[in-house]
Amino acid sequence: MTDIAPAPRGLAALLRSPTAFLMVLAFINWLGFASWTALLNNFAKEAAGFSGSDIGILQSVREIPGFLAFTAIILFWFMREQILAYLSLVTLGIGVAITGFYPTLGGLLLTTTVMSLGFHYYETAQQSLQLQLLPKAQAPRLLGRIAGASATAQLLAFGTIAVIWRVFQPGYIIVFVAAGSLVVVLSLIAWMAFPRFQGAVPQNKGFVLRRRYWLYYALTFMSGARRQIFMAFGGFLLVERFGYDVSATAMLLLATYGINTFMGPMLGNLVGRIGERATIQIENVSLILVFVGYALASHGHFAGWGVFVAGALFIVDGVFFTLTLAQRTYFQKIADPADIAPTSAVAFTINHIAAVVLPVTFGQIWLRDPAIVFYIGSGVATVSLTLAFLVPRHPAPGSETVMAPAIPAAAE
Repeated sequence: MTDIAPAPRGLAALLRSPTAFLMVLAFINWLGFASWTALLNNFAKEAAGFSGSDIGILQSVREIPGFLAFTAIILFWFMREQILAYLSLVTLGIGVAITGFYPTLGGLLLTTTVMSLGFHYYETAQQSLQLQLLPKAQAPRLLGRIAGASATAQLLAFGTIAVIWRVFQPGYIIVFVAAGSLVVVLSLIAWMAFPRFQGAVPQNKGFVLRRRYWLYYALTFMSGARRQIFMAFGGFLLVERFGYDVSATAMLLLATYGINTFMGPMLGNLVGRIGERATIQIENVSLILVFVGYALASHGHFAGWGVFVAGALFIVDGVFFTLTLAQRTYFQKIADPADIAPTSAVAFTINHIAAVVLPVTFGQIWLRDPAIVFYIGSGVATVSLTLAFLVPRHPAPGSETVMAPAIPAAAE
């Protein structure tokens, strides 16, 4: 009689779970990036004396590694996505740790580039891993759980920084070094603890651009444009116009990701129930309202309530950002499984084309009138909403858009 090895339980089972693996790495990534984000605007304003133009330049430079994410395809020739993810997290931690030592425009451009290389190469690798390792039927729900883990990391980072800053008032150097070092240590522990995970289908090694993915590319481009406007200027509006300090900014982010800890899995389930088309539409309608609200708040249209309205809009945008997972599951449903890794890298570059140009350009517009920046953002979200109506209710190969059934398949 042949003995059957018992199924692993407890910690052993978790270490063999692709979902647990992806949740842990997402937690580490966002722990580092959230710590950097919570401190950046105040550090840039108080220690480096940044203006709106300076923050625009910094945010444009931050996105250059994202624009170059397609080069991850070359790295995939030499290493697996999993190894790239670990190395990227270590790089992210180092970038965060050294930030506080360089309170100048040149110094912040250097440290931000190091941090951003780690963050963006990790995001490229993890997107590929998610779409390869998660089954299509369960992907929205599991991506929601991963989003919940990311929110938990951000909740921990922002909460800890808010408490430490209010109680102990440490210097920026201490907090940056502590946060970055923790990311490096946790990354090395994960590297040693988890086994190798491999997708079922070998990935294409070349650069992949396919005509039938055009709508995914367009949605990705518009998502990068509108998101960058919020990332670069939403938080800076709170600091410059409404006087949010480090503690207040951290508390606002704490509220956002406290909500997301619970809402992430719920929104993932929502995508599974209503589908990608409706989800992308809801996301863009919410963004239009948020951008218009920011523009009105910047002009003082809410009287004494402007500081609270702007904070509430910041939270709403942070919560609804989780719905961008619908774009990934849309691509997963229409893609050739062998295209996932190279297309993830190319799409990440497409996502950052506008992100490299917009912040520095809009930084100049900001000096004239911040409201114009946010009105343009609402226009970008409107274009994205229009594209969402082209997403079919049931995406699949051969049914990539609502027009696809009427168009003969073209050779690629």
